[in-house]
Amino acid sequence: MADSREPVLQARDLTRVFLMGEVEVHALRGIDLDIAQGAFIVLLGPSGSGKSTLLNILGGLDIPTSGQVLYRGADLSGAGERVRTLYRREHVGFVFQFYNLIPSLTARENVALVADLVDDPMAPEEALDMVGMASRLDHFPSQLSGGEQQRVAIARAVVKRPDLMLCDEPTGALDCKTGRIVLEALQRVNRELGTTTAVITHNAVIGEMADTVITLGAGRVASIHEPTERMSPSRMNW
Repeated sequence: MADSREPVLQARDLTRVFLMGEVEVHALRGIDLDIAQGAFIVLLGPSGSGKSTLLNILGGLDIPTSGQVLYRGADLSGAGERVRTLYRREHVGFVFQFYNLIPSLTARENVALVADLVDDPMAPEEALDMVGMASRLDHFPSQLSGGEQQRVAIARAVVKRPDLMLCDEPTGALDCKTGRIVLEALQRVNRELGTTTAVITHNAVIGEMADTVITLGAGRVASIHEPTERMSPSRMNW
């Protein structure tokens, strides 16, 4: 059954072509999709399918060669860098495969750094508590496991109360047990804050926790699937 909620993000006939010397590489070949307010979306596909390129365009880190990206009806694809910078700062939280924490700052300080950039942030302690890191506030990245560092990275994205969480292979560097903990943190943010969440991955099992699974192949949408039940990461058979 199609999601009846208002779309927060829409892509219309998106293409992205990169020039590699004299060769054109077609990363996206006419992508159409809607992402509903509050949804948990998994973008699934192998390496080279266009997942990261699509996420970068949806997040305002890149612009399409042609087509439109609409955020709440406003066209981002033709917007200038200043508009896209404000969009990223005010509306989007990013989580990447590698945590990009500042080694000389504690977990609390890494999160506070982002909180200082926005008008109505959470308290850093609240964001860290939401991802199960309340007991590690004053630990440095070198004192944290990979999964703990990734949860700090999620808290850093959450602290500014973003409308959107865009996650690029957030469990790619983690073992299965730790990956489940990280996914549970993302699921909690989605459910409790209503944050629209998109996770890109090559791991089909992660699709079991989504409202909608969008499979990409060769820069196109190959299929759109809506699981009948959203599964908890703890129940997924990796």
